[in-house]
Amino acid sequence: MKQEKLLHCLRSVQDLDYRQMMVRLVPNIDPETILGVRTPELRTIAGQLEDRELFCRTLPHRYFEENQLHSLILSQERDFEPAVSKVEDFLPFVDNWATCDQLRPRVFARKPSQLLSHIHRWLVSPHPYTIRFAVEMLMCHYLDDAFDPDYPALVAGVHHSDYYVKMMVAWYFSTALAKQYDAVIPYITEKRLETWEHNKAIQKAVESRRIPQERKELLKKYRI
Repeated sequence: MKQEKLLHCLRSVQDLDYRQMMVRLVPNIDPETILGVRTPELRTIAGQLEDRELFCRTLPHRYFEENQLHSLILSQERDFEPAVSKVEDFLPFVDNWATCDQLRPRVFARKPSQLLSHIHRWLVSPHPYTIRFAVEMLMCHYLDDAFDPDYPALVAGVHHSDYYVKMMVAWYFSTALAKQYDAVIPYITEKRLETWEHNKAIQKAVESRRIPQERKELLKKYRI
């Protein structure tokens, strides 16, 4: 599917009400780059792309939806090494939380030991959405059977002023409190996180349905 045809296809399923919502939800990018195409429609279009490799090599993309398509395509990659390579080519061009969070390569879940060295590199990137992606991968793949008590320390060691990095750190710890409470609660009781992340992690944990009420009451006492 050539660029002109792709844009025509995207505009043909444009939802202006949805566009208005996305402009509000992703305020840090140019609203003119948001067409307003819902994810189910994007999945359909991703399946119709004739040359995915060429599309993914053509960077940077102009429109938000093209970045979303790129994330969806990489999420379907079946082989680990090509997936890592393509993700690393794309990450420097990720410029918003929605595209970052859409990027969930399924093959990564099957290779946690191999993925970890890449996460370590991503965590020290100067690019905020590469850092956010690294923390997201730790949250998605290392809070269950692959959990290690050293991993929360990696996330607590992330110090970045970007709002969307800070939010992901808080999201990680609120999820970790639901899944690995005993290992993670000292980060709250001993106030090991920066104040904003600390309070936001507590807020999100208190809002979670996965955390028992008695633990929520305890967490509330540690708000700063």
